[in-house]
Amino acid sequence: MEIQRAAGAPRGGRALTAPRGGGVFAAAAGPRAMTRPTISSTSVAILGAGLTGMAAAYHLGRAGVPHRVFERLPRPGGHAITVEDDGFRFDRTGHLLHLRDPATRELALGWLGPDPLEIERRSMIWSNGTYTRYPFQANTFGLPPAVAYECLRGFIEAHFAASRPEPRNFEEFCLAHFGEGISRHFMIPYNSRLWGVHPSEITAAWCSRFVPLPKLEDVLAGAVGLNDRELGYNAKFLYPRLGIGQLTHGLARALAEQRPRDAGTPALELGRAPMAIDWRARELVFDDEIVRYDVLVSSAPLPALVRLLSDAPRAVGEAASRLRCTHLYYLDVALDTPCGQPLHWVYVPEAKYPFYRVGCYSNFSASMAPPGKACLYVELADRAEPDLAALLPRVADGLVEMGLIPAPSAVRFARLRRIDHAYVVFDHSYFESLEAVRPFLEGQRILSCGRYGGWNYSSMEDALHFGRDAAHRAQALLGGAP
Repeated sequence: MEIQRAAGAPRGGRALTAPRGGGVFAAAAGPRAMTRPTISSTSVAILGAGLTGMAAAYHLGRAGVPHRVFERLPRPGGHAITVEDDGFRFDRTGHLLHLRDPATRELALGWLGPDPLEIERRSMIWSNGTYTRYPFQANTFGLPPAVAYECLRGFIEAHFAASRPEPRNFEEFCLAHFGEGISRHFMIPYNSRLWGVHPSEITAAWCSRFVPLPKLEDVLAGAVGLNDRELGYNAKFLYPRLGIGQLTHGLARALAEQRPRDAGTPALELGRAPMAIDWRARELVFDDEIVRYDVLVSSAPLPALVRLLSDAPRAVGEAASRLRCTHLYYLDVALDTPCGQPLHWVYVPEAKYPFYRVGCYSNFSASMAPPGKACLYVELADRAEPDLAALLPRVADGLVEMGLIPAPSAVRFARLRRIDHAYVVFDHSYFESLEAVRPFLEGQRILSCGRYGGWNYSSMEDALHFGRDAAHRAQALLGGAP
């Protein structure tokens, strides 16, 4: 078993993939160039070349609106990328396309290229030494009888409760809707591991879309193994044959083709991050250039964007500093054997395992791994940087117990990765803080959008819609019809 940190990874809990400083759009280290910066202008400046930023650029380009896109990293795609390592392909954990809007689906299929895979979800829960179907709350069949009984009884008691006070937090939401058993055996422990904070710290207001609420008949059928349909928003999804990076590569290619030959700048200006934003003058300040804009579209993480604003109002800065998110450590794992279960991903609520979710890229697409081999992502519950020498045997033992690998020797290599901004924490100051920041930015013609620019929990289709909508709002601010 080969144990490796990500290339160039520092020790001590810093980001493995981002520099020190003010987040995604931090100023580069080193002295400022002494040459006088040039001054240029554009109608719309875009910070970030992830899905949201590139979608905004695409729709502005279709409308003929002059714009420039700046990305700190040397490659586009944000979190939606695929890397190749010794013949194995890895995304930045599971990125799956759930496309409901016909117009967005048509665009995405064009960017994906030929033969995307349309997949019916195969996801399970591993708990109490057995697999059960997802979602847990509607599929207790197969659990030990005492556990299944506790879950079913608790759900029925909650369902027929004479009064149900409005839940104040996510823990109370779970107890009110699912009862004591389901909450104790899955909802509370799993979500504590996923979010990195206890559900009592999370407001209940975000739950309705992403937490399936089964009907009584679903729960009863699922208790005896009679559920004949998949529940939840992600029962079917699209996946590119060579990984999710095909989507962002295709979108970047469309932007390059769309860019006028005499534009003077590339479609995506990579490795470019402003040192500051003069929001009064509407200027992005770089070492070598000052870029004046009429509208700024930003998909940078919202607190990082506010930190870039020169002399932002104190109340805005303080509110932005209260916005919380959790980072995530995960492993890219290459196997010398096929995956032992035909699963796309599995949820793991029990604290004895160091991971809370495991997914298999090569079960999404066989092209993600060499023939006869497999590749996994393993999302770690602990937010502290792990000691890989101590961690890997525990991970391998868990994978053996779950039947995903035959023995620890099946692990060819494991790479440690970190995502700085993984999950926005919807804590009890979330809405108040967001509403103190958002109107100020919009009043300065700054459109902060996307999963992290808008500080929300959302899908890749949502990211494409955020970019489209930002492009339309920018056009309206410029005086043109969207």
